[in-house]
Amino acid sequence: MTVTEESKYHEEFKGKTYFFCSDKCQSKFHSSPVQYIAKPATTTADAHTQHHQTVQHVNAASTTGTTIYTCPMHPEIRQDHPGNCPKCGMTLEPLIPELEEDENPELRDFRRRFWWTLPLTIIVTFLAMFGHQMNLFNMAVQSWIELVLSLPIVLWAGWPFFSRGWQSVVNRSPNMWTLIGLGTGAAFIYSVVATIAPQIFPDSFISMGRVAVYFEASAVIISLTLLGQILELKARSQTSAAIKSLLGLAPKTARRILPDGTEEDVPLTHVHVGDLLRIRPGEKVPVDGVITEGSSSVDESMLTGEPLPITKRIGDKVIGATLNTNGSLIMRSEKIGSSTMLSQIVQMVAQAQRSRAPMQRMADQVAGWFVMAVVAIALLTFFGWGLFGPEESSWVYALINAVAVLIIACPCALGLATPMSIMVATGQGATHGVLFRDAAAIENLRKIDTLIIDKTGTLTEGRPVFDRVVAASGFDESEVLRLAASLDQGSEHPLAEAIVNAAHERGLPLETPDNFESGSGIGVRGQVGDRQLALGNTALMEQLGISVQSLIPQAEELRSEGASVMHLAINGELAGLLAVSDPIKKNTPEALATLKEAGLRIVMATGDGLTTARSVAARLGIDEVHGEVKPADKLELVSKLQKEGRIVAMAGDGINDAPALAKADVGIAMGTGTDVAMNSAQVTLVKGDLRGIAVARSLSEATVGNMKQNLMFAFLYNALGIPIAAGVLYPFTGWLLSPMIAALAMSLSSASVITNALRLRHKKL
Repeated sequence: MTVTEESKYHEEFKGKTYFFCSDKCQSKFHSSPVQYIAKPATTTADAHTQHHQTVQHVNAASTTGTTIYTCPMHPEIRQDHPGNCPKCGMTLEPLIPELEEDENPELRDFRRRFWWTLPLTIIVTFLAMFGHQMNLFNMAVQSWIELVLSLPIVLWAGWPFFSRGWQSVVNRSPNMWTLIGLGTGAAFIYSVVATIAPQIFPDSFISMGRVAVYFEASAVIISLTLLGQILELKARSQTSAAIKSLLGLAPKTARRILPDGTEEDVPLTHVHVGDLLRIRPGEKVPVDGVITEGSSSVDESMLTGEPLPITKRIGDKVIGATLNTNGSLIMRSEKIGSSTMLSQIVQMVAQAQRSRAPMQRMADQVAGWFVMAVVAIALLTFFGWGLFGPEESSWVYALINAVAVLIIACPCALGLATPMSIMVATGQGATHGVLFRDAAAIENLRKIDTLIIDKTGTLTEGRPVFDRVVAASGFDESEVLRLAASLDQGSEHPLAEAIVNAAHERGLPLETPDNFESGSGIGVRGQVGDRQLALGNTALMEQLGISVQSLIPQAEELRSEGASVMHLAINGELAGLLAVSDPIKKNTPEALATLKEAGLRIVMATGDGLTTARSVAARLGIDEVHGEVKPADKLELVSKLQKEGRIVAMAGDGINDAPALAKADVGIAMGTGTDVAMNSAQVTLVKGDLRGIAVARSLSEATVGNMKQNLMFAFLYNALGIPIAAGVLYPFTGWLLSPMIAALAMSLSSASVITNALRLRHKKL
């Protein structure tokens, strides 16, 4: 792309001006200029060229102009342009998706092919089934009509399948596309020959005034395959939703404070290390950095899993994309672009998704050998009949019987064997509040032997709830709660909200506070009636010279139970304690007991403090606890257990869980959690009820058993039908399997597979 100095998009770096074709390219250069000028630029416009040429080794975390495409099933396949996997024929997808991305062009193309040819498929099928009964045309004429209507279906709508089938032959990797290409191609070519030259066929193959044709078989198979591809591409597009959700967390702009004290809003990509940035209440922290002025409570739950906002003061670190809840802050940026924690999580999610071993369906494991066997049998049939068949028409018999072999071996039943079971199972799971992303999740869930569980939002409710009040000697509990809630009406902190809600629920009359002031993140002060109140942590009490010794044992006990403790002082005297905690979900104990009975090893991993984590684990009977873990630590824990040979499932609800959810053999997200967690996981529990894991495992076992039965049906029909179609019984009985009977057998095999799959609807879970 040619870029001149007339471009309005330009950037200065180290005394040089660089020009770009668009704002997007300029932003990418700004985020990491050294990357794009690694080689000396010969002109002021060369940075854009290097943007596209010199950075070909980009890893998953980088943001460059080069898009790397990879295969979901074979991550080792990588190239710099779209296409199909040479091993399995699956469409390649971007390694790192763009936040703003057009619809998958192949999905758009397949949808167009499907809908434009679906009416033709319906007409051809209708004529094949009812045309002879309605006497609309002479049957020979009807064959020509079916041929004309089928041409666009086979040659245009089905062209991508034939192309992939040919690639599988060229690449010596026979797969399902080989079967589809052979089956539909054989049925179509046979039908074309029967329509154009019916005189070459024996009289025994003439029915109702014409040689039987199978245009509808080719048409229906292609239309169904297109529909299946559309559904698959839609589902696969969701695999990038986790990364897109993460990218969407970052604010688009930052408010930069200039050296002269003025302020300006700039794109996030224009923020440099060392810039001073203002964060107003309700705004997101733009990048990672340190507080230089002000204090506030920052909600970091979307990244750390900590359910309660964290008080931030001068010198404290803040993380990009977290939410400033109340006070105004000024920060100095320290990490920008790909160095921020959010970008690191994006990278970990992407790498975890790609590192997961591809799930090979049982049909795919034997597809290569099956294709080779069918082709070999068809060739043997053709040459066997041609050389040794009836003298007057041996090669005609050779063609007919070879086609019959290919038609009865058409992969309809084999192709439906697993998807039909998966389709019914996912519907059954949805009715029980369990959503599966793909077949791999259903197949793998039954194998898990270790379950890692996040605490906040998974084992617990994930939101602060008033726990209890402890009154000091001489004070009433209700009065302590009433006064504390009256004072907290002036605070925006979630802990204050929990206290105020508790007072309302108890019907306590609240008063409006006077002279309200925040104590720099350590508490609040004010006047209610004629009493001076202070509510906060021990630091506030020490600042006011108020002794908390009398309630230290009660406070420590509450903290050991995972509660946050606040002290209330009235007129300079300690009046009591108020505790706010994150309660355990009521169904959690029952769910864990069920999972332990199933033989699962339960491990808790949480970003919360170790004391809180251990107290929750003790109440739930969990022996293995990991506290104060970061997203990378959870990911490492999953990898460690997998290296030990464990089959690991990870259950969580936060953005901090996303890398581990993606890396685990099966990721299980709470439907009450974040979108990023649900997009990273393979299984979502809609109600956030851990009992759904046991339901999902039961459904997994039933589904895999059903798939094995379906595959048995599919192969049984082939095992019986292929030898008959090849003419093995002809020397003894004179029986030959005409293509029409072969098509009927093919239909019966599909019907049996569908009927068997539907039995899953009645499975008790």
